[in-house]
Amino acid sequence: MLANARKPEKAAGAKPHADIAASYNAVKNFQGRRYTGMSVGRGHTWNYDAGQWKETKVTPDEWTFTYAVTKRRKGKAPEGSGVPVGTEYHWYVHAHQVVKKLDANDYSTSLEGTKYKLAHRRADHDKWNISDTTQRRHLIKLLEAEIAGLTESETIETHPVSARPWRRSHGMQRAHRPVGARRGARRRARDRRRRRPPMGVARHREGPTPWRFD
Repeated sequence: MLANARKPEKAAGAKPHADIAASYNAVKNFQGRRYTGMSVGRGHTWNYDAGQWKETKVTPDEWTFTYAVTKRRKGKAPEGSGVPVGTEYHWYVHAHQVVKKLDANDYSTSLEGTKYKLAHRRADHDKWNISDTTQRRHLIKLLEAEIAGLTESETIETHPVSARPWRRSHGMQRAHRPVGARRGARRRARDRRRRRPPMGVARHREGPTPWRFD
């Protein structure tokens, strides 16, 4: 019976490990930039070992911290995929940490944000792929883009764009104008319409365009 036992069938559409590894290592394009590795839009899940987060208060609102631990992939990487063992990456992490005190010694914590790759070092190289100066320049550009995005969001929230901004501004102007001033403005507009020449009649105007047909 064991000899005749059927082997479990693979799920429909499942790719062999060799195909997955080849897809992972293939050269890809994103907005004109060539890259290799995991495709944009996909993700990892990691499990972190128990580690120590050490922090030091340097100002009333600023702390410096260090954190070192081994992270482990949930699942297994396809055989033959990924960079060689010993490769290093330099990431810049920009994140929000929300902490809630549970008792005298315990806090719940959650971290959500973005990480940017500044540089990498191949397993068989002694130096990073770019210098420290270039890494700082890249970081400055990232932070400037982050500040610009935050400033734009604040502007939109502070000054929401009305579907009909001209009506809103016109109404505000009328609300702050005295009644007599509004009447005088209507009278002057009516007088200008009366003095306006008929359609198609040339009207002289000083400036770079001497003649205009209304």
